[in-house]
Amino acid sequence: MRKTLVPRSVPPEALAGEDLHPLLRRLYAARGITSASELNYQLGALAHPQQLRDVDRAARYLMGAIEAGQRILVVGDFDADGATSTAVSILGLGMLGARHLDYRVPSRFTDGYGLTPGIIDSLRDEGRLPDLLLTVDNGISAHEGVTAAREAGIEVVVTDHHLPGEALPDASAIVNPNQPGCEFPSSGTAGVAVVFYVLSALRSLQRDAGWFGEKEPSLGALLDLVALGTVADVVPLDHNNRVLVEQGLKRIRARRMRPGIRALLDIAGRDPETIQASDLGFTVGPRLNAAGRLDDMSVGIECLLAEEEHRAYELARELDALNRERRSIETGMKEEAEKAVETLSLDGDELPGALCLFDETWHQGVIGLLASRLKEKFHRPVIAFALDDDGDLKGSARSIPGLHIRDLLATLDTREPGLLTRYGGHAMAAGMSLARNQLDRFRSTLNTLIEERTEPELFAPEIHTDGELEPDHMTLDTARLIASAGPWGQGFPEPVFSGDFRLVEQRVVGERHLKVLIQVPGVDRLVDGIAFNVDTTVWPTRGEWARLAYQLDVNRYKGRERLQFRVIYLEALGE
Repeated sequence: MRKTLVPRSVPPEALAGEDLHPLLRRLYAARGITSASELNYQLGALAHPQQLRDVDRAARYLMGAIEAGQRILVVGDFDADGATSTAVSILGLGMLGARHLDYRVPSRFTDGYGLTPGIIDSLRDEGRLPDLLLTVDNGISAHEGVTAAREAGIEVVVTDHHLPGEALPDASAIVNPNQPGCEFPSSGTAGVAVVFYVLSALRSLQRDAGWFGEKEPSLGALLDLVALGTVADVVPLDHNNRVLVEQGLKRIRARRMRPGIRALLDIAGRDPETIQASDLGFTVGPRLNAAGRLDDMSVGIECLLAEEEHRAYELARELDALNRERRSIETGMKEEAEKAVETLSLDGDELPGALCLFDETWHQGVIGLLASRLKEKFHRPVIAFALDDDGDLKGSARSIPGLHIRDLLATLDTREPGLLTRYGGHAMAAGMSLARNQLDRFRSTLNTLIEERTEPELFAPEIHTDGELEPDHMTLDTARLIASAGPWGQGFPEPVFSGDFRLVEQRVVGERHLKVLIQVPGVDRLVDGIAFNVDTTVWPTRGEWARLAYQLDVNRYKGRERLQFRVIYLEALGE
């Protein structure tokens, strides 16, 4: 699909008085940075825990449970944010004196999402009912689950970051930057960071009460996990989140990370000393997520909690095997889905505003990834459905900028009451359930809503770039400079440059990737380039010239570093 390259606007005179490299000044200004203070990534730049509504109330409940020697159970989620949130809670509460700790992660396949009455029933049957239950990365919509816990005599502290509904659950305390009345400056905080803040507030209460002697526990030791969960959950990297991620990356680069993270990086072939935020998102996160998608997220949590290197590696290898299985399943599903999309346009009509796809053989744990891949290819919201254990449909949605998918589902629910049996999510991702015989009705209603709300231009794919790069800046030093100027990620994107180049050599490697040798315009210099997952029916092309959107990359091989263009889009300009 052809894409339009759109240069980012740079406010005139932005950051003019700041002592920054001219290129960085331009890049930061294009991302809305107005002051060098927004580039201060020291821990002291973090927002204060007291800005979170109810954080002291939650901390007091936890402190009372620890002081009374009560049983505390953490209920997590089956994705990387939920896994890191659970690990941070178990490790942090242990550091702060809790001695009777346990955790429970719902099964994607049998329990569904979050705290449910069924989980309380199972805990009762197993003789594991706690005195206090702490939800992490879930709970804000768990009305029935919280009620069931309270009826069982359990205090419930909810920590979450998902958008709340019209009413809040009847919990003892709720900490969520998105709940009404919360003035925390970072609404995009991940679940793992929310519970980290709660632990910080708990430590402050304990400090004031004289719990610690000369040496108090350092919660900074948990920041590698906070960084991993924040990046893997693809929350916006606002200033507060960049501080958390950068501090976690510093620990990892200094090799002061959890054994499980070290093992996952090693298996992925990543050097901790040169790690970037993208490595957490594209190598560690997927391996962790694979456990929750295909098996049991407890495997991932145990890897993060492991204290012994050999145990961490054993679990990391298991996660790696699950990830390879996940990739195989996803590839097959993607091929089937693309064939289904082709049938939608056989009559020449344009694709609908949203693609709602279902195959009864599809795996529940992979439909989110499938929706994400198809969204990237077709640049429109995609909802992929699979059968749940009851024979109903479970859907995972991924959207595009300009279409808030969770709000769209809320409007659909109002227009067609009862069509959705449950739904929830964010602007760009959501989940839902509905009866199998209601798929056509859902598809029709959703596309009607999208047609009412959008213009056709929204579906024209664009790549936002930082414009052309001067040949003098196409160097290894510039690539290193940009790498050190992050962390880059969602909402604070890694710089992308554009330009027309002559491709001296082109060849397909690894079946789907294109290796190119690029002539830098205006100078007698060649640069290596790599484009991943190209359409091999188009490339290599006989044409020498192409329009590229690319990132500067440091290619490390056998102890040597070379400049490489990481090509994210290329368009032939003719022979």
